[in-house]
Amino acid sequence: MPGTVLLLAASPVGKGRLVDAASVLPVLAAVEPSVLSGADTANVVELADPLEPQAVLTRLRAAATAPGPLTVFVAGQLQLDRKQHLPHLALARTTPATVRYTGFPWAWVREELRLRAPGTTTLLLDLHTDAETWQWLRARPLDSGRTNAVYGRIAPPPARRVVAVPSYMKAVATILRSGWRPPVEQLHQQAVERLGAEGYADVLLASPGFAGVTAVPGGSAPRPPSALKGPRPRTPDGLNKPGRSLNSTGRPQDADPHGVITAAVQAGRHPDADALAAEHEQAAVRAHGRGSEEALHWTEVRADLAMLAGDPVRSCQAWLAVAGARLAAGQAAGAVAVEAAVDRAHHQWGQIHDPAAARELGLALAELRGLVPGRRKGALDHVRRQLGQLESQPLTS
Repeated sequence: MPGTVLLLAASPVGKGRLVDAASVLPVLAAVEPSVLSGADTANVVELADPLEPQAVLTRLRAAATAPGPLTVFVAGQLQLDRKQHLPHLALARTTPATVRYTGFPWAWVREELRLRAPGTTTLLLDLHTDAETWQWLRARPLDSGRTNAVYGRIAPPPARRVVAVPSYMKAVATILRSGWRPPVEQLHQQAVERLGAEGYADVLLASPGFAGVTAVPGGSAPRPPSALKGPRPRTPDGLNKPGRSLNSTGRPQDADPHGVITAAVQAGRHPDADALAAEHEQAAVRAHGRGSEEALHWTEVRADLAMLAGDPVRSCQAWLAVAGARLAAGQAAGAVAVEAAVDRAHHQWGQIHDPAAARELGLALAELRGLVPGRRKGALDHVRRQLGQLESQPLTS
């Protein structure tokens, strides 16, 4: 029975574009249809920077009702609508103000695929996010349907004035161009390994079906809600409902500071966002202690804020501090939160351009990598190689 393949690459036109999604399509289109689908023969449908959500829905619905295996490749960026705060795939005409009307609701993916027979549907995703959506996803999985196999990555916002590339999807396409499709789990792992340090900050998706979980960087264990989510009870309500948090005196207050921080980041007021997070960090330290989950949460928030502000030195320092504090508190080197902190420190270290700062933080990272190698092969070797290259560079005065 022939298979069906849907290639979807979408991102806004203009300054709202975070990723050049369509750049991956020529590479995918060069792969034999049978290799893309894993079936003897396949029908391939390609959507490049579509304009209308209904056009995407029509193609997805047709693919979902076709017999045989279905493989959906999606490259693009996720954004939240302003009314319901639900994720949408941004299309060519999407702007922050029009997401609800011009974006493709991610819930439609789940709904259109829900009646397919278990084990017949595979999604391969390479998605980038803006700051608000990144926060939202840190508290929730991206629900793509429990019976669908979902693999890929969700990347944090790129640096300011930088348009990212769908590196994961390009790695997948390059592997498939060999003419052989390995089992999807192996295909995913090989693509992740090709990302190298670039992918250490990503959230990896590795769900073989009947799960729909979000995984930690480099691994397949379910990722608990973490950074940029308040020190209140960890419920699915996440960021979008007011919760009780600590004010600068350590007493609970009603207003949720995370919405204020998000607004400041979106307005480009990064120092204001960090100052507010620092107040809550110090309040949590006074109330619960430096190594408490409440205090470490706010250190993680500040690490992400530094990343969003384009300050990899400060972000790397914060993630190193989080990892060190968790280890000092007796958490295992293989614990999810410890590995995530070291992976994110590693990613931010790779963004540092000042040789002196990179050397100093690289030594600390190498020491941590010796204790926390992570789930990706060669992480410690990568740090050592980069340090060796840095040693050959002259220090700038």
